Amino acid sequence: MKKSVAILFGGQSSEHEVSLQSARNVINAIDRGTHDLTLIGIDKSGRWLCFDESDYLRNANDPAKISLSASGKRLALLPGSAGGQFVDVESGVELPRIDVVFPLIHGAFGEDGCLQGLLRMLAIPCVGPDVLASAACMDKDVTKRLLRDAGIAVAPFVVVSHGESVEYATVVAQLGLPIFVKPASQGSSVGVSKVTDEASYSAALKLAFEYDHKVLIEKGIVGREVECAVLGNRQPQVSVCGEVIANDEFYAYDTKYLNGDQARIAIPAELASDVSDEVRQVALRAYQVLGCAGLARVDFFVTEARDIIINEVNTIPGFTSISMYPKLWQATDLSYAGLIDRLIALALERADEARQLKTEIFS
Repeated sequence: MKKSVAILFGGQSSEHEVSLQSARNVINAIDRGTHDLTLIGIDKSGRWLCFDESDYLRNANDPAKISLSASGKRLALLPGSAGGQFVDVESGVELPRIDVVFPLIHGAFGEDGCLQGLLRMLAIPCVGPDVLASAACMDKDVTKRLLRDAGIAVAPFVVVSHGESVEYATVVAQLGLPIFVKPASQGSSVGVSKVTDEASYSAALKLAFEYDHKVLIEKGIVGREVECAVLGNRQPQVSVCGEVIANDEFYAYDTKYLNGDQARIAIPAELASDVSDEVRQVALRAYQVLGCAGLARVDFFVTEARDIIINEVNTIPGFTSISMYPKLWQATDLSYAGLIDRLIALALERADEARQLKTEIFS
């Protein structure tokens, strides 16, 4: 029997356009023999819209100009476990019941636990980690503190909240140069700056505070940028390692999504086998420490001295044509379509376990 899957994309974050690219790839690849699709886009003002697959994107082939179509029909949401979960506002007709949501909304209001909590109130299983893990991984300050307390290496850092002042000399004395200044809860390198002097420090803080009320200042780590994909619930698996080799100062937003020729991806990463094994083991441990389920991508720095340092953990990684997460699984003998099937199955498996536990508790 087919499962009804809602692909959720767009959103109000600075990664709106990346989300549209991810959704397009998943929609094109998903197995129609086992899944019926409902396409739900969230525009930049936060409106939920239902789209027909024949007309849901404009400029679909241009990452710089891609946008939602104007054809979307406004949706209202109905919390609770009975009946449909979405209603066409104009007609008042309920959409067919959704079995599972595949969220592809990167950044704020999609990856930070807000969406996961809303879907829980709608009683709809959701691909990816739950509320707490999503929120913890989105906030880089919280992520680092949890990993550090578990004995997992992270880059030394200082946190600055809006309205606070941390002098350049104080930061440099503690962290050295260069340093990286980034919003605490953004993805895709949005708002991130490399700082090498006092003038660039002030400009970097100003930019980062445009995206968040809390800013992370990190010691610059000289090392290779290595990533692992993790997949699973109680017994997660880890992909081969991949490496990002950027020609820019760092792996910035434009390099990731607009100027692909500015970076090269090596899969598998050219690491010694023992180092690769250790990276994968740390990725698995971080995934479990943070309470992740379904999926996550774990990003590292690997230094010349073989130090393995976690950079961040991404719970809704990109699914664009150049994204590392699906590429890492393809290199680990799991196809793009097979990965989508597995993620949906994991979400349903977790929902079944939750229902069973609820029944046992209240029986």
